[in-house]
Amino acid sequence: MLTVITFIGFTAFVAFYAWFKLRNDKMETSDDYFLGGRSLTGIVIAGSMLLTNISTEHLIGMNGSSYKNGFIIIGWEVTSALALVVAALYFIPKYLKLGLTTIPEYLEKRFDGLTRSLVALFLVISFVVTLLPIVLYTGAINLESIFNISEVLEVSKTEGLWITVVAIGVIGSFYAIFGGLKAVAVSDTINGYGLLIGGILVPVIALVSIGDGNPLTGLTKVFEHAPEKFNVVGAKDSVMPFGVLFTGLIINQLYFWGMNQTIIQRALGAKNLKEAQKGLLFTGVLKILVPIIIILPGVIGFYYFGDSLYETQDLIYPALIKKVLPLGMVGFFAAVVMGAVLSTFNSVLNSAATIFSIDVYKRLINKEAGGKRLVWVGRAVSSILAIFAIICAPLVAGAPDGLYQLLQQLNGIFFIPVASIMLAGFFLEKISAVGAKAALIFGLLFYIITTFILKVDVHFIHIWGIEFVLNVIIMFAVSYYYPRKNFSIRTAPIKMDMIHWKYAKHLSAVLVFVTILIYILLGQN
Repeated sequence: MLTVITFIGFTAFVAFYAWFKLRNDKMETSDDYFLGGRSLTGIVIAGSMLLTNISTEHLIGMNGSSYKNGFIIIGWEVTSALALVVAALYFIPKYLKLGLTTIPEYLEKRFDGLTRSLVALFLVISFVVTLLPIVLYTGAINLESIFNISEVLEVSKTEGLWITVVAIGVIGSFYAIFGGLKAVAVSDTINGYGLLIGGILVPVIALVSIGDGNPLTGLTKVFEHAPEKFNVVGAKDSVMPFGVLFTGLIINQLYFWGMNQTIIQRALGAKNLKEAQKGLLFTGVLKILVPIIIILPGVIGFYYFGDSLYETQDLIYPALIKKVLPLGMVGFFAAVVMGAVLSTFNSVLNSAATIFSIDVYKRLINKEAGGKRLVWVGRAVSSILAIFAIICAPLVAGAPDGLYQLLQQLNGIFFIPVASIMLAGFFLEKISAVGAKAALIFGLLFYIITTFILKVDVHFIHIWGIEFVLNVIIMFAVSYYYPRKNFSIRTAPIKMDMIHWKYAKHLSAVLVFVTILIYILLGQN
């Protein structure tokens, strides 16, 4: 009963806080709805970015993977800091100067309208078939495990998961559909604090218990129990070989943190360039610290449970929560997990609605559409996508390498082709619109065939790197025969202060140094 009370209490507090902060906002223009009125500060941007990124696919999926594979998967997190440095210093100043609302907008300015529409379509499909179902399903796993919903309702576990998926999807949809980006960002900030507090408490309480009151003693015991789990350098046949850091992973990270609408939309909603850079770099700091929440608990789980859950690795985190947290804290943390699920779900719905409304509806269907009409279209699209995501969610069950690994494999279908043409647009002046479209289609087919049909014996992140190189070759070859005709990129009137944050380069240097240091210190086991 105490668990349920604390869960409802914290969830209700977040909802009330978001309503109170936004009660006077009209949401009548597209900037208000899609970009939070371009009023977001660095702290809000960082909190919202972290919560958009860190959801139950991390809490459940990454802890499940670290339980089985150890710290080698830290590469997903700490290399994010390097990509955020590039995004803060290079990408976001360009985006804000161009006055972008969506990333596909840039592709029209650099290439042509068809490239923009193709990428917009790719992105909306990717949200529905990859991220949203996995976020919903992992959230349902966690809440079902904590509250035993199937037992309470006297239904099967499968039916219990279905009911939980539908409940999360419906609640999350309300935030995104009626509140827009600002409601998402405000609720994210509170849930972000909750996630950090609750997430850190799980390993700390566990280590205090293991170490008889001393967390450092507890950490030493966990290390001595399985020192190989703390090694960050993965072998060639591991779930994350060290070599992938230098092939496909860096391309993926640059895309995710510098070109991904769901993430970068927060920075596009900043009040000025200084706040946008603060938000991106503060997120980099958080990504260095976040393995304490989403990797260390999995390794602690191995100390407690051994390899008994290897066949069901995604259940390790809920099992650890129930084992180490006091009864009242379990409800609070379940509410935080619910917030993390809602955050990512809301954010992706809002980004999909933004892309469809701006890049498809206004450009191809109704060029005269005003702000209110676009907001209405955005809400309708969010509703439809939410329904599709709820239907698809149970289909991701039973991933052999865990749900987080499945998510990354599926992301590669869309991320790498789009990253290829985005990077070519920025750095390769001669690449034409025809070359970009050719690479987009080739990259999509190449990855699907090699990874899911032929199932070639090469790590999928290496395939990302190979695909990127082939995409660039194809762009050069096609652009030779179909050269670029227009070399001017249309800019928009700058709507904000474009002064750089004076500490941006200093903090960037620290993030690069700390990332390298982690691999030096933890790569010797």
